Amino acid sequence: MKKLTNSLFVLTLCWCLACSQPEDKSLPQQVAAAYGIENFDKLNSIAYTWNVQVGPDVRTRDWKWNIKERTVYYAGPDTSYTYSLDLPKDELPQADAGFINDKYWLMYPFQLAWDSGYEYEVEENVDAPISGESTTKLTIIYNAEDGYTPGDAYDLYLDGNKMIKEWVFRKGNGEAGNAFTWESEKDFNGVTFATEHKNAEGVKFIWFTNIEVN
Repeated sequence: MKKLTNSLFVLTLCWCLACSQPEDKSLPQQVAAAYGIENFDKLNSIAYTWNVQVGPDVRTRDWKWNIKERTVYYAGPDTSYTYSLDLPKDELPQADAGFINDKYWLMYPFQLAWDSGYEYEVEENVDAPISGESTTKLTIIYNAEDGYTPGDAYDLYLDGNKMIKEWVFRKGNGEAGNAFTWESEKDFNGVTFATEHKNAEGVKFIWFTNIEVN
């Protein structure tokens, strides 16, 4: 009887421990976690300057996303204004497409947790297109209905820590796309941003400055 009681206790303990364990996260969720998604709810605002090299010129856009207020401040070469993210889609200003684009370059790991309407595929031991290093390839394919550019796909090349080392954007899930690095990671109040993206020739193509996280 003593042996039976002990056995029942062990089985009960194992069952309780199993119930207390969190469910396994999907790979997209693991990537978001690697960049600090659990700390995002603590943030009130994120401000930054988006820079892109276009031929000999550098073009910039300034943003401040007031997360709690759900507003966005935009400043471009000719105008600046603040708008609400709660506006109906057909009333959002043209700058909102730029906000989404630029935010993807800075915060895409978090979009993996925020976005819906995508499917994903995972392939192990894939050589990254620029460095040639062995990585885990995570392909994100968006549906054909949502967003400013529906049906797009992203190939993310991840290291062992679930951090993005390179990515390829493929418009409309087409066969070809351009590869860019994810580098110069910096921590801001518990969330990590990759602040520079270089092309296959090693030229800095998109980068972020004046980042302020509160």
